[in-house]
Amino acid sequence: MKYFVKVFGCQMNQSDAERISSLIEKYKIKKASSIDEANLIIFVTCGVRQSAEDRVYGQINNIRKKYPNKKTILTGCLAHRKDVQQRLKSKVDLFCEIKNFPREIKRVLDTTGQLVGTKNMPCKDYLQIVPQYSNQYSAHLPIMTGCNNFCTYCVVPYARGREYSRPANDILREVRDLVKKGCKEIVILGQNVNSYKYVSVDFPKLLESIEKISGNFWLTFLTSHPKDMSDKLIETIAKSKKICEYISLPAQAGDNEILRKMNRKYSIEHYKSLIKKIRSNHKKNKPENQLSISTDIIVGFPGETKKQFENSAKLLREMKFDMAYVAQYSPRPETAAWHLKDTVSKKEKARREKVLTDILAKTALANNEKYVDKIFEVLVDKEMPDTSQKYIGHTRTQKKVIFHSNKKITLGSFTNVKIAKAKTFGLEGETL
Repeated sequence: MKYFVKVFGCQMNQSDAERISSLIEKYKIKKASSIDEANLIIFVTCGVRQSAEDRVYGQINNIRKKYPNKKTILTGCLAHRKDVQQRLKSKVDLFCEIKNFPREIKRVLDTTGQLVGTKNMPCKDYLQIVPQYSNQYSAHLPIMTGCNNFCTYCVVPYARGREYSRPANDILREVRDLVKKGCKEIVILGQNVNSYKYVSVDFPKLLESIEKISGNFWLTFLTSHPKDMSDKLIETIAKSKKICEYISLPAQAGDNEILRKMNRKYSIEHYKSLIKKIRSNHKKNKPENQLSISTDIIVGFPGETKKQFENSAKLLREMKFDMAYVAQYSPRPETAAWHLKDTVSKKEKARREKVLTDILAKTALANNEKYVDKIFEVLVDKEMPDTSQKYIGHTRTQKKVIFHSNKKITLGSFTNVKIAKAKTFGLEGETL
């Protein structure tokens, strides 16, 4: 028997897939190189937007038509929804929330003769599973799952439940193991990562403990909520040598009334003050280093007027972000905003998205131009095919770098690159 995991969506889903693979292989089931080769297919789904949901329906329908005897499991953010289960009940063998995967997987494996009884189950908490890392030098490490915020547009609290933080010792043990195996970059994950709290250990204290672990590695994290971006956390980041100079701080909107309707629990004035504090602390502690800040913006939220949208455009112009992930509002079942009238047309949403993307292109290029003629440490991600020793890597600030080297470079290693050219969303350079 062979299995294949198809992943949709965010880095947390990618990390979940690594734990799923590790669990399944404990039952002596081998990984297939493609869906066609697999007997068991696991879909780790995303329900953040309708487009992601529709891709899941399309693939499952196609597989059931082409391979009616393959076993299929649907987990991730769509697994708990009754409407999804009803729609796919004849095409999916098991609907399973990710937190229940270690317990529920046996229901499918039992039917194939792979598992007898429950005593062989490796563990009950899926976050305790040692993952099968897909990348040996850059690892995603979840420290918590779930969310207590209930933003009115977001399905996460319904799909993943309330916040659950992993024991600090478990996290530190996983970091030590990764570093010992040669990992060079650790990306800490959580739906609301800076609200982490386990007994007396909060997020800044956890970061300080990771900082003390010996080894040459980068540390970064996704994703922060502005209401939990404390002064203590900002100071911890600025003083750290291992934490990268990259902050993801989703604003979601630039208008206070829209933020209130989104249940974001902060004002745009507070958000701007956070950006100012982050930049001020960085300048004080790391004046020689660049700083990169990204955000998320939703356009076309129900009731968003053109004037309110202009406030989001104003925010992007003023804050001069390095990156902004702009998304058109997509109504999601179960959320509070599902009951609001979707007043902004698709055409207008697309227009607003383009306006913000055009603003971002200007600020991103201006920020990238500050890198030209300077030398930066780059983590080498891959060698470009059919080229003469050209590589792709990224900086501590998550800037993509295409660079040339006169000598062979090992993937997953650090190298110094002198930046020669700035592009809108990337850099070009050459090794010294």
